[in-house]
Amino acid sequence: TLENVQRRAVKTAVGLGDRTGEEKLREMGSPRSALTRCSFCPPQTFRWPIASNIDGNEMLEIQVFNYSKVFSNRLIGTFRMVLQKVVEEGQLEVTDTLIDDNNSAIRTSISIEIRYQAMDGTVGTWSDGEFLESPHSRSESEGRPRPHHSARSELSLLPHCRSGKGVFSAMKLGKMRPPKEDHRKQDEPAVLETEDLDRKAMRLGGGLDPDTISLASVTAVTTNVSNKRSKPDIKMEPSAGRPMDYQVSITVIEARQLVGLNMDPVVCVEVGDEKKYTSMKESTNCPYYNEYFVFDFHVPPDVMFDKIIKLSVIHSKNLLRSGTLVGSFKMDVGMVYTQPEHQFYHKWAILSDPEDLTAGLKGYLKCDIAVVGKGDTIKTPHKANETDEDDIEGNLLLPDGVPPERQWARFYIKIYRAEGLPRMNTSIMANVKKALIGENKDLVDPYVQVLFAGQRGKTSVQKSSYEPLWNEQIVFTEMFPPLCKRIKIQIRDSDKVNDVAIGTHFIDLRKISNEGDKGFLPTFGPAWVNMYGSTRNYTLMDEHQDLNEGLGEGVSFRARLLISLAIEILDTSNPEINSSTEVQVEQATPVADNCTGKMEEFFLFGAFLEASMIDRKIGDKPINFEVTIGNYGNQIDGTGRPSPRRRKEDGDEEESELLQSLSDDEADEDGELVSVSSTPPLKPLITDRNYFHLPYFDKKPCIYIKSWWQDQRRRLYNSNIMDKIADKLEEGLNDVHEMIKTEKPHPERRLRGVLEELSSGCLFETLSTAWRQQPSSPRGPFSRARLCQRPRPPSPAHRPCPLCSQPQHSIPDIFIWMMSNNKRIAYARVTSKDILYSIVDEETGKDCAKVKTVFLKLPGKRGFGPAGWTVQAKMDIYLWLGLNKQRKDFLSGLPCGFEEKKTVKGQGIPSFPPISLLYTKKQVFQLRVHMYQARSLFAADSSGLSDPFARVFFITQSQCTEVLNETLCPTWDQLLVFDNVELFGEVHEMRDDPPIIVIEIYDQDTVGKADFMGRTFAKPVVKMSDEDYSGPRFPPQLEYYQIYRGNSTAGDLLAAFELLQIGAGGKSDLPPIDGPTDMDRGPILPVPMGIRPVLSKYRVEILFWGLRDLKRVNLAQVDRPRVDIECAGRGVQSSLIQNYKKNPNFSTLVKWFEVDLPENELLHPPLNIRVVDCRAFGRYTLVGSHAVSSLRKFIYRPPDKKAQQWNTTAKLLNLYMALSNGGPYSHPAGEIVVNMEPEVPIKKMETMVKLEAPEDEKEKKKKKKKGGAEEMEEEEPDESMLDWWSKYFASIETMKEVGAALGMGRATLECFGIPYSTCHALPLQIFNKELEAEFDNFEDWLHTFNLFRGKIGDDDDNTADDERIVGRFKGSMCVYKVPLPDDITKEAGYDPNFGMFQGIPSNDPINVLVRVYVIRATDLHPADINGKADPYIAIKLGKSDIKDKENYISKQLNPIFGKSFDIEATFPMESMLTVAVYDWDLVGTDDLIGETKIDLENRYYSKHRATCGISQTYAIHGYNIWRDPMKPTQILSKLCKEGKVDGPHFGPGGRVKVANRVFTGPTEIEDENGQKKKTDEHLGLMVLHHWEDIPCVGCRLVPEHVETRPLLNPDKPGIEQGRLEMWVDMFPMDMPAPGTAVDISPRKPKKYELRVIVWNTDEVVLEDDDYFTGEKSSDIFVRGWLKGQQEDKQDTDVHYHSLTGEGNFNWRYIFPFDYLMAEEKIVISKKESMFSWDETEYKIPARLTLQVWDADHFSADDFLGAIELDLNRFPRGAKTAKQCTLEMVTETDLPMFSIFKQKRVKGWWPFIARNEDDEMEVTGKVEAELHLLTAEEAEKSPAGLARNEPDPLEKPNRPDTSFIWFLNPLKSIRYFLWHTYRWLLLRILLLALLLLMVGLFFYSMPGYLVKKILGA
Repeated sequence: TLENVQRRAVKTAVGLGDRTGEEKLREMGSPRSALTRCSFCPPQTFRWPIASNIDGNEMLEIQVFNYSKVFSNRLIGTFRMVLQKVVEEGQLEVTDTLIDDNNSAIRTSISIEIRYQAMDGTVGTWSDGEFLESPHSRSESEGRPRPHHSARSELSLLPHCRSGKGVFSAMKLGKMRPPKEDHRKQDEPAVLETEDLDRKAMRLGGGLDPDTISLASVTAVTTNVSNKRSKPDIKMEPSAGRPMDYQVSITVIEARQLVGLNMDPVVCVEVGDEKKYTSMKESTNCPYYNEYFVFDFHVPPDVMFDKIIKLSVIHSKNLLRSGTLVGSFKMDVGMVYTQPEHQFYHKWAILSDPEDLTAGLKGYLKCDIAVVGKGDTIKTPHKANETDEDDIEGNLLLPDGVPPERQWARFYIKIYRAEGLPRMNTSIMANVKKALIGENKDLVDPYVQVLFAGQRGKTSVQKSSYEPLWNEQIVFTEMFPPLCKRIKIQIRDSDKVNDVAIGTHFIDLRKISNEGDKGFLPTFGPAWVNMYGSTRNYTLMDEHQDLNEGLGEGVSFRARLLISLAIEILDTSNPEINSSTEVQVEQATPVADNCTGKMEEFFLFGAFLEASMIDRKIGDKPINFEVTIGNYGNQIDGTGRPSPRRRKEDGDEEESELLQSLSDDEADEDGELVSVSSTPPLKPLITDRNYFHLPYFDKKPCIYIKSWWQDQRRRLYNSNIMDKIADKLEEGLNDVHEMIKTEKPHPERRLRGVLEELSSGCLFETLSTAWRQQPSSPRGPFSRARLCQRPRPPSPAHRPCPLCSQPQHSIPDIFIWMMSNNKRIAYARVTSKDILYSIVDEETGKDCAKVKTVFLKLPGKRGFGPAGWTVQAKMDIYLWLGLNKQRKDFLSGLPCGFEEKKTVKGQGIPSFPPISLLYTKKQVFQLRVHMYQARSLFAADSSGLSDPFARVFFITQSQCTEVLNETLCPTWDQLLVFDNVELFGEVHEMRDDPPIIVIEIYDQDTVGKADFMGRTFAKPVVKMSDEDYSGPRFPPQLEYYQIYRGNSTAGDLLAAFELLQIGAGGKSDLPPIDGPTDMDRGPILPVPMGIRPVLSKYRVEILFWGLRDLKRVNLAQVDRPRVDIECAGRGVQSSLIQNYKKNPNFSTLVKWFEVDLPENELLHPPLNIRVVDCRAFGRYTLVGSHAVSSLRKFIYRPPDKKAQQWNTTAKLLNLYMALSNGGPYSHPAGEIVVNMEPEVPIKKMETMVKLEAPEDEKEKKKKKKKGGAEEMEEEEPDESMLDWWSKYFASIETMKEVGAALGMGRATLECFGIPYSTCHALPLQIFNKELEAEFDNFEDWLHTFNLFRGKIGDDDDNTADDERIVGRFKGSMCVYKVPLPDDITKEAGYDPNFGMFQGIPSNDPINVLVRVYVIRATDLHPADINGKADPYIAIKLGKSDIKDKENYISKQLNPIFGKSFDIEATFPMESMLTVAVYDWDLVGTDDLIGETKIDLENRYYSKHRATCGISQTYAIHGYNIWRDPMKPTQILSKLCKEGKVDGPHFGPGGRVKVANRVFTGPTEIEDENGQKKKTDEHLGLMVLHHWEDIPCVGCRLVPEHVETRPLLNPDKPGIEQGRLEMWVDMFPMDMPAPGTAVDISPRKPKKYELRVIVWNTDEVVLEDDDYFTGEKSSDIFVRGWLKGQQEDKQDTDVHYHSLTGEGNFNWRYIFPFDYLMAEEKIVISKKESMFSWDETEYKIPARLTLQVWDADHFSADDFLGAIELDLNRFPRGAKTAKQCTLEMVTETDLPMFSIFKQKRVKGWWPFIARNEDDEMEVTGKVEAELHLLTAEEAEKSPAGLARNEPDPLEKPNRPDTSFIWFLNPLKSIRYFLWHTYRWLLLRILLLALLLLMVGLFFYSMPGYLVKKILGA
């Protein structure tokens, strides 16, 4: 649906100025293009795709503007017209005048032509080619998509040309020459001339400055995608299904604010199915664990990233009961892996209770989570004494962009029905039944299983059905947004024995939702999802079953499933809500059939143009190809095909018909076409001894298939638009990358062009989608904004476009199978969107109607590894997929020049598809392949080398180069000529779209067949017979092509390819092949002149230093090795090492050879280093080899003469150093600042002073006022208290502060991120990595080359690299053009023997004292079953082997070693230091946890002076004493002498001059007795700190430091097992001996005693009701303990029967504890359990817990409230109980203070607990006094526990109620009863007396009466 408006001319302008035109249609503006001051406008085309038919009343509006760069554009006039006529006729030409604002006509007129094509094709069909193509406009727009947008046309109107072709070529396949324009003479090369370019640029840019228009896009090295062929994919192997090593490490640090009273929490950490538990902490709501867990996995990445990490806190778990869940948190592994550095560090996870949705949050858990794959390094921030970040909200464990308030949501996954299921006759019984009774039921019982966030739901099982109907919904309840990104949906076949997966589909929630302002929840469907897996023919043991589980790329269509997904956010306040999170399965309402789109008839056409490189194993049987889309076209095992539900055109009832495999002559109901889905079988012919080809010479077979699918093309079109934008971006970035790599000028212009193209592409995309959203389709989960929000430039390997994969596409992928003997051999899979046709170019798939080269591969696991790297077949195939009604131009993209052969029925019907194409035109060519050389090839032999030869394939021919033995960098220098190459098709198309050439590289073996080493593709440069063989295209330049082996790169090939047409005159017209046929090499042609590089004479000087760590060769030790160097056929041998054991260094240091190398440095051949061992009787064995692939960093370019004059002192001895890596030393010549005095760094000294507090600062005590409270600053510690650790912790603090000030997270601090200069303020530098990484491996003049031997393993990961290293060669090289300028060689002190390597130390053996300081290890990998380790240090250097076994540290993963070791060593024999951490075991051998290796020799000889780090200050006593035996001034003099620098000259007034710099500084120093002395050392030290500023020789010197080295374990290559903090000092033995080692032994914790007096409580909540009176009261007591010492908890006595909540105690607790001041942690040593061998040391924060309880006699005591005080920072107590409020605990900005500074504190603090609504409330107040004493003070003034002696406390004055009732019942009664009931009691008493009287009366009355009566 498309409307074109073509503006022909605008006549007679009104006024001058640039004019632009704009059309409007349905309020949609269209692009504008400025015309420069002209009255004629070249025709422009605009098109609008429109979602629905236009009605006749629509209005078209055209506006002409006066364009202005500065002001807004001024409207000149408007043209409006009603489209009625256009709608009826489909086409119209109009010329009319414009009208101005007042609707009056003006003199400007406009000519337009309009065409319209309706959706149903009822009017105005035009072919894309014929539209308005007048001859002059034809030349402009042929072969390119017509511009849609002027910004875009700016880019696409200019035919892309290569100015100066790149040597490197980013897969130079699409190198299309610009289309030949008709006004060119035929023989002129089609390259855009500059005038031509400028003219076009003028027209586009309106005469702007050439830099501002996108010239970049013109001059760029673009790789143009050609018009008829699309790029082949070079990577062969799917990497998805292959298992890899992963390690998930989780540290559970602590929990806070757990909901519940007085619990004993345990944390359960679960990854996938593995569970681990922390220890239990008793009666606390904020337990501190700091426990580290590691989980190791070996699974494919997909499986790994779907695993769920679940952290749950469980309350009161023990052996007998599982405990109750407090709350849990889950997230998938993939989420962690996508974080920066693959980790969350020190983040708080929010716990929620899945059983109780209304509850809200249940607490926070602080943890570190990291996921490491092989080879990932994790930068952990420095783990020193972290202060607890109290900012929980700011550090939540959530990825960026996820809101902290997550809500519960229901995920409804509705499953409607499936179709196209394969046959699964799993049960043998079914077969028996069938045999006996003959019943043949459908043998599949499908059900659907959905997995999400660790939960699983299933639908019911539909018995025996290929088209099951479920209409059920599975409901998950999960937090939203979920931290688990994929939902896994599987159709499974239910079976009594085991259920098998039929197919799997993943829905990625990120792709179906948008979190922006205009975002939407994840929404999907209802839509069909296609499932792929193994082939459909059922076998009992399916070898590709994994594919059905979703691992690896499916090789066949399995089924399609209609599903939808919706999410409802729950309103948890609603009482009716069902609060369970169990998965529920409910019935769902069925959906209408048309909900997923209208059923449309699609047509797929394919033509096979070439099939070659068929593996010889399958070459003997006839071969055919089958193409399938869904189950259509599948002839072998497509049974159980769904009936295509088709609507008849007139819309009556649906009728279904079963399409069984149709044969060619069967007719369809419409009497038109039937499907032909496979090619006729053909017997292959032999190409060469490895491959066959099919003889499709001039007759190309075709296939076509009709299929019915829901019409969801719009979604695929959107994907395609984005795909194209992304491809352009990726290609552009690759170009920029190459331009930078090859140092081409102006890469930034090209980048600007790329970005402009991107923005115009995005603009077009937003416009087009806005117009085309069909109202009927549900809103696609597609956010435009998201594409443009990706600011970071992707690495060339990284797909920039996450949106291109459309989650809801209905059309399944196309599979092409190669069949031999009706067996499926190999396949290719083509995504349907890539070949989908649209009438809008931007929406067409990138391979639609193009010839694509496809490589078939083996299915499933068979395609892994070497088997998958050999090509099964190479095919050129043409595919077209589109609506049947748009079918007419399905042949448009084929190479021209063919006749169609149709079936009998199709004769004469033009649109009937052909079954084969017969090419009538054929051209004959000669292909010349110039194979020059290759480099960095794959090592295929056990020697570590290969015998490579290349095999070149073109169409049906192949040729080989010669085999070159024993090399990884062959220079073949060979021309291969392919004669009589026949190509079918039109001449001009060949020129732009030649077929591709495949080059495979093999390793020749004496026995067996050659091993495959890699493959690359190329496109030849084509010369037609009527063109001249002349520049700029001929002769072609050599270019590098990247060689791939599987997915990994395996070297580069330097070659050029030309395809020359043989004209009428035969071969005589071709350029002659000059050059001799080499006499030595027989009839091998060399690469001709003009193509081969221009050579110059170079001299290569080699510095031979020595060999290290050579391993045995064939079990024999290497004894007399020699090094052979070879480059471009020339070389030199080192002197022989006579006895490798005694001295592995060479006696002659420098040798040289001359060689001819190309002028172009990019073409330099590699230099090969080989080490051979000279055995007896003149035998040599190869030990190992190394290829230096790029000599660039070793090339020396002599400096300019002019810049050289001042430089008499700059010695060229060092030029090598400067040239090696141009590091900080390469100061631009001539840039000298004489007398540049650095400011006196007093500021720095002060910071130092503050940190280290020498004497003069001691007395100062600063007070600062804050919040009214006077608070004392910490007293500056006493000099005697300071030690090395104070310096260490101060450095870490400073580092963090500087980091925070620079606004960086701690993790990102480079050397902690701080530029070196600011680091100076640190007392010592802590490097977060190895020292080598900071100082460029110390290869400033001595380089280390690893020697390799043995084959490379066949994994992608090239794991075996380390195992292949057999030794190291130390040396260097220098390459320069000869002759050198004289002044270098004439210089004073120039030693000709050393050539360029002047001033190099001698390599005689030297004795060195090595002092290794090991500070601590962090995050060790647990080695014992209990998840801990007992680490100790082992050090090995040469023959010395130190094991510090008796000092192991029990059960610690972060041990502090604090040890130094002295070892004497002799370089060069003993230069590799290994520091290992072992795990001590009581029984059995100790296990290695990890080790790190340090090459001491490179450090020792480095110019960076890594022998002993230079301290920050010079001190002669104290903890900061100077460690080096040489004083700073001596070091300085030595450096100046070696560097031939003038100086140092010390002057008066604290000045020193070195070279031409002057430094100033202090000149006094204090000795132990405080005497001041004069010294120059400070000045010397100052110069050393600024040594890098000294011209020519300056470089950064290693400061006093601590380095952090990763520990690795050879059993788990590539995965860190922990880190080690350490440093190494080295002192030569011939110098004065160094002082004693710095004492870094771990600080002993200081013993303290904390005395807590609980005086009173008040307002404690009343728990108990009185038995008699119902009165509220409480029996209060207070319990207290220090965190970590719950077992030592202490209770006061009970204050019985408090009626007001007041309690009086006067009770003293005493808590002795060991405390580390620097780390602010308490140290506890205790046995973990009764079975533990020894005590384990724990470090926990110093926190005091006080709890208030209600005592009960017969039941458990009731917990009322608690408060936890962090002894380092807690709020000041209130003066009275009234002032004591909840805010004291909750407010964070109150002034805090530390008991360690205050020593004594008294006040009121609140007890708090949570009420039913989960809110904090005060449940009481306590008056307490805290008194801290050191152990000595406590001894001097002892105090008793409770109220005992010594220093007893007086008894509390309690009201009488509280007396205990069984001791004093009367008092109790008095109190309980008398107070309230006394009147009642009195009345009762009176009544009782009365009753007594009456009783007595009645009792004695009878006797008395008798007496009276008888008168006795």
